[in-house]
Amino acid sequence: MTGGGGARGATADTFRIAEGRLGDEPTVTVSAPDGAVRVVLALRGATLLSWRVASGTAGQLTELTDGYRDEAELLSQDGVRAGLLAPFPNRVADGRYHHGGRDHDLLPGRVGDRTVYHGFAREAPFRLVAATMTPDSARLLMRSTTIRPGRYPGYPFALDLDVEYTVGRRDLGIEITATNVGETTAPYAAGWHPYFTLSSPIDDLVLQIPAHTLICTDASLIPLSGKEAFLSLDHRPDMDFRTPKGLGDAVIDACFADLAPGPGGRSETVLSDPGTGAELRVWQDGGFMHVFTGDTLARDRRGSIALEPVEVPTDAFNRPELAAALSLEPGRRREFRFGVRYLPSTHSAGVSRPLSPPALAPAPTPAP
Repeated sequence: MTGGGGARGATADTFRIAEGRLGDEPTVTVSAPDGAVRVVLALRGATLLSWRVASGTAGQLTELTDGYRDEAELLSQDGVRAGLLAPFPNRVADGRYHHGGRDHDLLPGRVGDRTVYHGFAREAPFRLVAATMTPDSARLLMRSTTIRPGRYPGYPFALDLDVEYTVGRRDLGIEITATNVGETTAPYAAGWHPYFTLSSPIDDLVLQIPAHTLICTDASLIPLSGKEAFLSLDHRPDMDFRTPKGLGDAVIDACFADLAPGPGGRSETVLSDPGTGAELRVWQDGGFMHVFTGDTLARDRRGSIALEPVEVPTDAFNRPELAAALSLEPGRRREFRFGVRYLPSTHSAGVSRPLSPPALAPAPTPAP
C-alpha cells in the first residue's frame, strides 16, 4: 500500500516507522522488528488504512480492518472507513444547530439533501510531530491545526487536534485530543468509524455489546426527542447483545448507550469468529457504541462491520441536555480514548485471553 522511505529513529530490535505514499497521499507505515505487525496510516485525517497482525505459528499476517484501498477511495470518503470523527460524530440534523445564542448552518445555501455527518477531521491534513519506538510498541503523535473560523461553514471555532496512535503487538490504542485555541466556547465531541473483519463473512460472526439501552431514531436515523430516544434493551431482544449473539442477517445502523464498564473501567465490545475462536475487543473510556453492518456500502456490502466508539449519539449538537457536555471552553482540552485488541484463533499455540487492554502510557513530548 505504501512505497519506500527510511525508518525514523529505529534500531534493529525496535518498531520501525517508514514514510510512503498512497498515490499522491503521504502515509506512514509502522512495523514490528520481527514483521509480526504492520500498520499503515494516511496523514489525511490521520486515517488508519490497514492493520495486519501475525496469527498462528506460521506468522502469516491477518488483515483486521477494511480500510481505504487506494487514493481515490480515501479522497471520496465513501463509507468513512476508519475516519476519526471530530468535531462531531455522525449526523447533524438538516445541517443546522444552535450554539452560543446563534444559529449555525453547516451547509449554507444547500437545498435538497442536507445530510452532513462525521465532522471535518477525517479529511483534514495532519503531520507527524513525535514518535517513540520500543521493542514492543510504537507511539505516533499527529497534529492538525486546520479547524479555524472561516475554514468550515457553520463552525466558527478554533481547535487544535492531536491524535496519538499506540501500536502494540496485538493492540491498537487511539487518543484524540481537542484544544480550544479560540476566544469562544466551541461545541465538540469525537469518535472513530473503523470497519473490522475476521476473514469470515459478518453473518457468521458473533457480537457482544455491554449496553443496556438503545437509542431510538426516526426514519432519517435522527434520535427522537428527550427521553423518548432511550429504550431499555429489555424491550428490544432483537437488538440486545449483552449476551454474545450471532449477527446472522441482522441489519444494524444504531447507537447503544449505558455501556457497562469492564475490568479497568473500560467498556468492551467483542466481535468473535466461532469457527476459529479469534476475537476483536473494541474498548473505550466512556461514551456510546454505534454499530453499522455495512448494508449500504458501495464496496463489499456486509464484508465488514463498523464498531464505532463515540462520545455522544447522533445529532448531539441539537440536544439541549448535552449542551454542557459538548461545550469546550477557550484554553481547555478534552481527550477521548479507545482502541482494539486482537486475540488470535484458539487453534493457535500459546494463545492467551487477557481480560482488558493495558492502560495507555503518558504521551511523548510533541515537537513544536
